[in-house]
Amino acid sequence: MVVKTLETERLILRPFEETDFEAVHSYASDAENTRFMEWGPNDESDTRNFIAEAIARSRENPCRNYQYAAVLKSTQKLIGACNLIRRGDDQGELGWILHKNYWKQGFGTEMGRRLLELGFDELGLRRIFARCDTENYGSYRVMERIGMRREGCFVEARPAHKLSDKKYGDEYLYAILKDEWEVLREIQYYNSLPVVFEDFVDIPGLTDGEIELHCVAKNPAIPEKKWVPAYVFEIRRNCIRAGEINFRVGYTDGLYYGGHIGYGVDEPHRGHGYAEKACRLLAPVIRAHGMIKVLITNDPGNTASRRTCEKLGAKFIRKARLPEWHDLYKEGMRFVNVFEWNVDND
Repeated sequence: MVVKTLETERLILRPFEETDFEAVHSYASDAENTRFMEWGPNDESDTRNFIAEAIARSRENPCRNYQYAAVLKSTQKLIGACNLIRRGDDQGELGWILHKNYWKQGFGTEMGRRLLELGFDELGLRRIFARCDTENYGSYRVMERIGMRREGCFVEARPAHKLSDKKYGDEYLYAILKDEWEVLREIQYYNSLPVVFEDFVDIPGLTDGEIELHCVAKNPAIPEKKWVPAYVFEIRRNCIRAGEINFRVGYTDGLYYGGHIGYGVDEPHRGHGYAEKACRLLAPVIRAHGMIKVLITNDPGNTASRRTCEKLGAKFIRKARLPEWHDLYKEGMRFVNVFEWNVDND
């Protein structure tokens, strides 16, 4: 595959041209702009050699180093560059630079995300990584915003940045797997779904004749903890508690892993399908908040919970790796099964 032009919301990423010299040299020759780069500041011959090499690489087939000039759609001004290097058959490495006049405006994030799309969706890569000096906050924040994980910190692994009095600097390594990239897109999809919450609702008669749900708490959202509003119900049979089920209203990154519905049946009442029946009784509450698709997650080793999802007719989405920031990860879990239940099918 040769280098083809790509687009983001505000940028055109295209192969370099010889006429790009002045725009490229304006950042490549600047000491502040190249502070954390392993090259530069460039003299004119350095910049001309880079452009010539980038043009040559863009014409290779198959291409191993996808070099792009980043051009503003609004003005056609070249403001930086980015690249994706193939490492072996199924891995890639990202890099980018922006003219300092365009820092802190989200352009690095746009470039990074589009290169991940290229690597995973078009080149079929399995893993993509990026590296930077540990003092290069702007660069590693871009890596985090596009969903990459910090995999390690390597001591004195690179030449120190140009304003340092040290010979060597420390290096961060970030990476993302194709599965993790697909999860990010799924989260974006679910977070785009409609939801209505003006206040908690009262829906009487949540019973199927065998069990009933009795609301025991309506917990308001806690934005600083990123907690959404939630209902807590007791599952009762013949007025005796048999377990508990809760429903969380809304769509967030955390709920992709934690789920909208959580349930637990007390041990003396297990084996009667009460968890599945309780989920079905929640359907009117879910619909009252404009939600149709809800997520239910469980520990991959929890066969009873998985069976509940299967009996509901919930669709298995994937076994997802938990991010380190999630509460479930902090509790010791590393993966969750993610199921999607469409309540309109109930």
